[in-house]
Amino acid sequence: MQPFPRDFLWGVATAGHQTEGDNVHSDTWFLEHTEPTLFVEPSGPACGSYERVESDLDLVAGLGLDAFRFSVEWARVEPARGEVSVAALDHYDHLVDAALARGLRPLVTYNHFTSPHWFAAAGSWLAPDAADRFADQVHRVTSRLGDRLEAAVTLNEPNLEQLLQASGKLPPEAETLKRDMLASAARAAGTSSYYSSNVVPADAQDAFCHALTRAHRAARSAAKAVRSDLPVGVSIALADERAVPGGEARRDARRAAVYDHWLHVAREDDFVGVQNYEVLWHGPDGDVVPDGPLNGMGSSVDPSSLAGAVRYAHEVSRVPVLVTEHGMQTEDDTERAAFLPASLELLADEIAAGTPVLGYCHWTLLDNFEWIFGYGPKLGLFAVDRATLERTAKPSAAVYRDLVATARSTSRGSARVVPAPA
Repeated sequence: MQPFPRDFLWGVATAGHQTEGDNVHSDTWFLEHTEPTLFVEPSGPACGSYERVESDLDLVAGLGLDAFRFSVEWARVEPARGEVSVAALDHYDHLVDAALARGLRPLVTYNHFTSPHWFAAAGSWLAPDAADRFADQVHRVTSRLGDRLEAAVTLNEPNLEQLLQASGKLPPEAETLKRDMLASAARAAGTSSYYSSNVVPADAQDAFCHALTRAHRAARSAAKAVRSDLPVGVSIALADERAVPGGEARRDARRAAVYDHWLHVAREDDFVGVQNYEVLWHGPDGDVVPDGPLNGMGSSVDPSSLAGAVRYAHEVSRVPVLVTEHGMQTEDDTERAAFLPASLELLADEIAAGTPVLGYCHWTLLDNFEWIFGYGPKLGLFAVDRATLERTAKPSAAVYRDLVATARSTSRGSARVVPAPA
């Protein structure tokens, strides 16, 4: 394997709603309990991570990692409009200190899909003051935690809905159910509309793209106002789009429709977060699925997808890349254990070829709540007993641990980002 940079970040990525549990003041919790609902089951206690900060961070440190990506749940910090919970801020303050005490550099995500119920009921990201309200949240969180953060992500995958729509990941009946759920939620909330950023109807995606762009820029300014040298970026869902002969035009159209807006926005940032799980092939007449094993997302098991996504992200954005998520949905952990080192070997080759990559965060630490799919998909390095919430390491956890140790022993050079002017 080619050597990784000496200061390359090795971490795992997590998200509050998916692991913490009982996020009762959030829009997603409200939608989970709406009738009808697109969610196959409610999140409930999730992984109980809100009460297990110390022990979960022990798991991360036990893998020999030096970075931990987490999200601050806006619905916990501001459960009602203008009502700020000091206890919630204390919790995330403790999380940051506990991470640092274990040699883990904190990577914060200010919004990982979920927002407060009051925000969704007031128009969500389409409300005229949405960007200002989000900037207020980013300012208060950065004021409390920012002096100890390694880097910050404003929004998690603001292009996810475009990717799901363009790649046909959701059947037409899911779009109908989504609309029915949101209409029912609006009636229950007594408002004219109700949205959440990872359940956006097809005809609202352009409006959300523009609104989330404003929110990202406002959040970046708010964070930089507190700490000008804090590296700030946005993370995007980015499949490695490829073409067989004749499929180039379809591939390029997909890239333009799903990724290029955000990669151009990222030119203003310190880095771009890449979240890659699959390679998607285009033929002259439609999508192509090559022969061979498939992952739980129905796409090819192809370790080269990460390097391809990273390469494209940097070519268009012209800023360094931070792999904020990468993993494999599979019930068979032996597949993950083989996929990880193969993917990272090819990523090392891409770095050696000149693409600047700051670090890698594996998705994810624990088998958790995977949004509308509930607890079915498995992407964690640790299994979680749904009755007891006990964590059990999978073989892939040891593979990742050993791989990181080897990479560190042969590392050289530097990958560190220099923040852009505020």
